[in-house]
Amino acid sequence: MYFVFDVETIPDFDFVRITLGDSESDEDELLIKAGEEIARNQSGFLPPMYHRMISWVGLWVENTGKPAQKVSWNGEDEAEGLNQLFKALLTYKDFGLIHHNGRGFDLPLLTYRAMKHSLQMPHRLNHYDIRYRFSKVNVDLMDEFSNYGASNYPKLKHLGQLIGVPFKQTAEGNEVLEMYRRGELEAIEHYCYEDVIATYIVWLRLKFTVGEINEEIYTNLNTRALNKLNEIQSHTPESEK
Repeated sequence: MYFVFDVETIPDFDFVRITLGDSESDEDELLIKAGEEIARNQSGFLPPMYHRMISWVGLWVENTGKPAQKVSWNGEDEAEGLNQLFKALLTYKDFGLIHHNGRGFDLPLLTYRAMKHSLQMPHRLNHYDIRYRFSKVNVDLMDEFSNYGASNYPKLKHLGQLIGVPFKQTAEGNEVLEMYRRGELEAIEHYCYEDVIATYIVWLRLKFTVGEINEEIYTNLNTRALNKLNEIQSHTPESEK
């Protein structure tokens, strides 16, 4: 089984204040300062250590590509969210992972936050099958398409444009903090779910492109996935209750 997943976060402002020694600046000023002193990149996006998790969505997928079960969480209690995620991952012993930039962000984030809350992660996440840079059971689409950094890293939205499928219709990643400030946690989870289905769709296309699944299976699974994506993009979070 594979676990297709995505995590949504906001800056851990308390930790950023400690790191910068700044207890007075408001959050927006603090982010500007952190972008300059901590991120030191063009976007100002902070490294995973400086984020806290507010939502995650996972989709269990059989090795054949057939989806099996969705699991998810959103909330303020990060430790509870981590516990729920780790419990979900214990459903299967030898699971694989599928994600977009999970190696660079989501997986390090989970380790940092588990350390913060003194939680123990599933042993599988530290197994050689997952940790190995060129693992075939820990599939990072950014690595797959860039040949592990030999070429440019593609954005998920652009991969969708390449194959003619619109992604990022419910929100964009840079909107999550404002959504959180408005108390829209369910909407954030909804957006996270769209990203998971988008990742699954791209993975399916890749599997077909390299000849790992035949056309009949691909066509059936892809049609179902596109229908689910359209449903997500067409409905408000309340419609999923």
